[in-house]
Formats: sequence, C-alpha cells, structure tokens
Amino acid sequence: MRARLTIALGGLLTAHATPALAADLDIDVEIPQLRVAEYHRPYVAVFLEDAQQKHAANLAVWYMSKDTAEGHGTKWLPDLRQWWRKSGRTLKVPVDGVTGPTRPAGQHALHLDTRHPALRNLPAGDYTLVVEAVREVGGRELLKIPFSWPATRAQSGQAQGSSELGKVTLRLAP
Repeated sequence: MRARLTIALGGLLTAHATPALAADLDIDVEIPQLRVAEYHRPYVAVFLEDAQQKHAANLAVWYMSKDTAEGHGTKWLPDLRQWWRKSGRTLKVPVDGVTGPTRPAGQHALHLDTRHPALRNLPAGDYTLVVEAVREVGGRELLKIPFSWPATRAQSGQAQGSSELGKVTLRLAP
C-alpha cells in the first residue's frame, strides 16, 4: 500500500511541475555582407510588441559594449530608435541574458523557450517580433513579424530586409 501511494503522489507532483503551455521560439537573423568603404557591424535590437504596439519584452540587443576602433560603445544605442523609445532608454545596460556584442555578417540564431525570463510571464495574446538594426556610417532598418502567444500550434513567419538586415525568420512550436 505504501509503495502505491508514493508512486501516485510522485506522478501528481510531476504533472504540476511541467508547464502546461510550453513553447519554443526560434529566431534567425541574417546580417548581410555589405561592400562599403567604411564598414561597422550593426547594432541590433530584437524585441516584442503587444497588440497595442507597446513594448512587451527584450529578447536580444547586440552592441559594442566598450569603445573600440570599430565603434563607440553605448553612444549609438539611441539610434535604434523604436527600441530606444519603447524600452532602451529605461534600461541600465548590460542586461544579463539580453545584451551582447555586435555580430559579424552571417546567420545568427536565437532559441528561447518558456523558461526564458522574457517569455516566462508573457500573457497570452497577439504580438509582433521586431528586429531593428542600425549601423554607424550606414543605414537603419526595421522588420516586423506577427504571431500569437503561447504557441498552441506551429507558427512561422519571415520578413526580408533590403539593406542592414537580410532575412529574418520566426518559428514557434508548442
């Protein structure tokens, strides 16, 4: 009798420890190789907006964390205009798990799940993935991909940049 009771309670505890609505969110961001006289890696912000276009979560911010020959640290963060107005100006960078160094040209993947702090308490609803890029002595570009959270079915979307960003892809799996 005692062994059966232990097994039954163990199963009950396991069921409550597993999140009911687990989901994976995968984002691929392409930074194109530009043939320009003075090339600087772009600053990039990856964030979420809710249905009212209000900031919902920061997923990644890539910038020069200190002054170097290639960039001037946080000086250019305000040039990520949409991100800066909605979230950036209130943050004290660096932010653990969000900020990181600029990335070179190529494909860059972000994998997040419901355990990620930005998604853990994200209310159910319609959202937009926003990827914004700006480059010193360069241009600025903003791409948006709508989706619903939490993922109750597989979802995907993509947007194609024309200058500072290449293809951005979003995949959600329940």
